[in-house]
Amino acid sequence: MEKKQLDWENLGFGYISTDKRYVSNFKNGAWDAGTLTSDANIVLNECACVFQYAQTCFEGLKAYTTMDGHIVIFRPDLNGKRMEESARALEMPIFPVERFVDAVVKTVEANAAYVPPYGSGATLYIRPYMMGTNPVIGVKPANEYQFRIFTTPVGPYFKGGVRPLTLRITNFDRAAPHGTGHVKAGLNYAMSLHASVTAHAEGYDENMFLDPATRTKVEETGGANFVFVTKDNKVVTPKSESILPSITRRSLLYVAKEYLGMEVEEREVLVDELKDFAECGLCGTAAVISPVGKIVNHGEEICFPSGMNEMGTVTKKLYETLTGIQMGRITAPEGWIKVIR
Repeated sequence: MEKKQLDWENLGFGYISTDKRYVSNFKNGAWDAGTLTSDANIVLNECACVFQYAQTCFEGLKAYTTMDGHIVIFRPDLNGKRMEESARALEMPIFPVERFVDAVVKTVEANAAYVPPYGSGATLYIRPYMMGTNPVIGVKPANEYQFRIFTTPVGPYFKGGVRPLTLRITNFDRAAPHGTGHVKAGLNYAMSLHASVTAHAEGYDENMFLDPATRTKVEETGGANFVFVTKDNKVVTPKSESILPSITRRSLLYVAKEYLGMEVEEREVLVDELKDFAECGLCGTAAVISPVGKIVNHGEEICFPSGMNEMGTVTKKLYETLTGIQMGRITAPEGWIKVIR
């Protein structure tokens, strides 16, 4: 298989259309067999439920070329399980995990020429998503749906190397208590857009959202979970019913405990204890871990000892270990890597 002639080492983190995408439609209570198509466009009725009431959810994962030349994907079964939870919360039909993984594999296989070569710093981003497609004008769930997957080759999330971020504690809420903050619903990300734009306009890289009930506990940013490191080298992540259960975060906690021999803890994290942490990072599919150097709490600067120039020592070890597993440099736990070819 010959790779596409792209400038792999200089790709940005944006959309590039690939040859094939996967489509399956739900009608009369059942999913059809699904197919691959070359058509990147979607035609829907103007009154489709997704346009009127935002009935949509999505996932994000990546395909990699490993050190020994294999094309692999990372823990796709967990993305499938999380999408099942999103669908349940949004009154959408379940697209079974087995079919989800099979569809991801088929889509990556069909676009293998777009999987960047090992060492380029680039990957193939995979976006599965589902939406209500039939006309709905009264407020209710759709009864017809479409599940799709497209892929796009992307470069590193941070061009020119990773730099520690500056965050602000925002007055906006990302999700309501007992709402949809724990599922990957498109509406959650719409809720974060205004907060994100205003943060950027004020010179911050991202927001830290607090729990909407008491505004005393750390939750997440608009698109990533937090990881903290204590001064005695314990890895801590916030626990809340209204944050997304990140697959990257789950994997990092395992890596910290089983590969690096560190103590890990998932618990409520109070704003008042931020000053006591040694390191802070944002974790997610796009960048794995993005270091945070400073958090501004309404004028009060909280600066982490790891500084504003590079990743903290523990954060860097976590990053290098997990990416080493993904790229085949380090032996993966059983079931973590799905080999495509």
